[in-house]
Amino acid sequence: MPIEFKGMPEDLDIGSNVPDRVHLEIRGPSGRIAHDNLTDLAVVLDLSNATAGEHSYNIRASNINLPAGVRFDRALPSQLTLRFDKLATREVEIVLSPYSKGPPDGYRVHSFSLNPSKARIRGPEERVRNIDRVPTNPVDLSAVIGRDEFHTQVNVGDPRVRLEAPSAVTLQVTVEKTSKKETK
Repeated sequence: MPIEFKGMPEDLDIGSNVPDRVHLEIRGPSGRIAHDNLTDLAVVLDLSNATAGEHSYNIRASNINLPAGVRFDRALPSQLTLRFDKLATREVEIVLSPYSKGPPDGYRVHSFSLNPSKARIRGPEERVRNIDRVPTNPVDLSAVIGRDEFHTQVNVGDPRVRLEAPSAVTLQVTVEKTSKKETK
């Protein structure tokens, strides 16, 4: 069965890995435990009393809305331990990632600008604190001669940290012919 959470405090986030499913052993008449009768079931854990730190939750029959006549025997795992972290928001620098393909032979990047130059990220405090900057997705410059503009995204790099803003980044890049001195 899938795991669902309710009552999560707005100032917390789950900082630990969470299994997406729990194996349940149930008993009852075959008609009641048929797949069609169980498709909407989920293990629901109430997190409304959670505070920062580690907390364990036992999976009991009261966490599952079983059909009448169906009995809960046990869950595997029978307990989930979750680590809660305070939520944090931080502004970090957006940096240009390495190009997927650089400028054509005989050319180089003369200048570039990113707009916006900062991103706002949000997630568990410890994870957010470890991110100083976020790179753009790689850009292909192999056909650029002169000035061009690209619309790209940023990659936070941590699945527990989400990007609050911006949704897109504009890269303006100027590619110029290298001088003969630079090619030696």
